[in-house]
Amino acid sequence: MTAYLLERAWVEGRVQDDVLVEVEGGRFTRVEPDAAGAREVERVPGLTLPGLANNHSHAFHRALRGRTQRGGGTFWTWREQMYDLAERLEPDDYLQLATALYREMAAVGITTVGEFHYLHHAPGGRAYAEPNETGLVLVEAARRAGIRIALLDTCYLSSGFAAPVEGAQLRYSDGDAERWAQRVEALDASVAGADHVVVGAAVHSVRAVPRDQLATVVEAARGRPLHVHLSEQRAENDACRAAYDASPTQVLAEAGVLGPLTSAVHATHLDDADVLALGDSRTRACFCPTTERDLGDGVGPSRALHEAGSALSLGSDSHAVVDLLEEMRAVELDERLVAESRGHWSAAELLEAGLAHDALGFADAGRIAVGARADLVTLDTSSPRTAGTGADEHTAVFAATGADVTRVVVDGRLVHTREQSADVGRELAAAIDRLWKDAR
Repeated sequence: MTAYLLERAWVEGRVQDDVLVEVEGGRFTRVEPDAAGAREVERVPGLTLPGLANNHSHAFHRALRGRTQRGGGTFWTWREQMYDLAERLEPDDYLQLATALYREMAAVGITTVGEFHYLHHAPGGRAYAEPNETGLVLVEAARRAGIRIALLDTCYLSSGFAAPVEGAQLRYSDGDAERWAQRVEALDASVAGADHVVVGAAVHSVRAVPRDQLATVVEAARGRPLHVHLSEQRAENDACRAAYDASPTQVLAEAGVLGPLTSAVHATHLDDADVLALGDSRTRACFCPTTERDLGDGVGPSRALHEAGSALSLGSDSHAVVDLLEEMRAVELDERLVAESRGHWSAAELLEAGLAHDALGFADAGRIAVGARADLVTLDTSSPRTAGTGADEHTAVFAATGADVTRVVVDGRLVHTREQSADVGRELAAAIDRLWKDAR
């Protein structure tokens, strides 16, 4: 049994003082606020939060940071640079990069990642000897970094509304949804019993999975988290209406994709009927503001979706920034720019959006409570960013950054301290330099 006395902590939806927690078998066995008199217990100064959940990640995109900013361009020109990277990535490279990225996530308090995984096959679309080689690489990377992973194995069959896959996309496709489902079933069997893994599913987008194959994905995903890129770009909406005479949201609704286990990622360019369909079905909305602003995607209707019934979750997507605290405040700040007014989201609501482990199949994480997974993320409340801010949820959401994280515990294990951050940087540099060395 391990015990900590947390100076301040987010417990039962509010910040409380002197919280005594006891941990055994990776779970909280005691949570007692106002326990200032506890003796012979390790005292943890600062503000402690439950572990954060990164609901949308493309691990290999981390190697693009800083390299796609030259010359402006659009989402579509950025995508060509991403394809170039996808062509060169092999399993050994991917393991090194993903491990370093997941350690970067741990360093900023992320204890569960939702990996939207579509880089399935070898260059040219050839199958590896182990058909799930790259997926298993990501599972191993998460284990090495000490965090949990929801591997959202992604169905990707078309380059756009009945067009065949080409180039780097050949690595993404299983040929049809049935073969994709068979591979995912084998993946699930191969990781059975691993406590840090959930195998989920994803539809890449309505342009990448033909409408007549969506039902196969839904059936294979039954009971699992199911994520989908939705209406990230206006051009996608226009092409979908031209192909199907319906919005992407309508296509997904008619195919049975929407529902409480589904997360619509981005959900940027929606009309009122789309918002209502997502809300009525209790489909989650996963926003990735730092990527959406980096790519010039636009600002989605976060509050309208929430009011309609779509709970908010957050992701770092392309990893232009890896900092869930920044994603939280960006939701509110972006909404302010659009509405020209303040106060759309409270700090408490945004913090809860950053704790949405249940959208990744880990419903027993994201809170400091007896029986929950013992994740603890502690922030320095006297840094140049946080000093004088009140040491409460407003400090976490509107002042702190990932650089203020001092220590991270995942499932009862200490996986990161601030002193290790330089090592994480060196690991990232080595992994990324290895990928680009032949492109110079």
